[in-house]
Amino acid sequence: MKKVLGIVLGAVFCFSLFTTAAHAADKLAYVDLSKLFGEYNKTKDYDKVLSGKEGVYTAERDKKVNELKDMESKFNLLSEKEKPAKKTELEAKINVLKEFDRQKQTDLRKEQDEKMKEILKDIETAVKQHSEKEGYTLVFNDRVLVYQSSQYNITDKVLAILNAGYVKK
Repeated sequence: MKKVLGIVLGAVFCFSLFTTAAHAADKLAYVDLSKLFGEYNKTKDYDKVLSGKEGVYTAERDKKVNELKDMESKFNLLSEKEKPAKKTELEAKINVLKEFDRQKQTDLRKEQDEKMKEILKDIETAVKQHSEKEGYTLVFNDRVLVYQSSQYNITDKVLAILNAGYVKK
């Protein structure tokens, strides 16, 4: 019983602290992080670059796969005496293709992660810049809110700051 009473009192205390802190906040706002990320010109430009790199990778991979298929076709036509010698060469080509896939996917994922961090840093900077200029005390990500009124949405203002400050390279 004492535990239950302690938990209830603790919850009431935490709730009162939360409401006191919420009332003390001068200005609140939220941003739609998905919209900022998706409509930021830097993101759009990077998506084009990434698509190009994926296209080059796919072309290289398709070439290697076709070479491997040709080799397999020729392998199947060989006599039983010739197959053991060519089998090692075929397995080596398969391993080269697997390593190529692994390396290219790792490289693309690493580059994508780095760009995402860079873009999120830009978004964070723009939110901070706008918030400080407009005197916001707290700015939330809309995904963590159960309900939000659109009057507190500053996404478009932050997006304008992001795109105004981004110069295409």
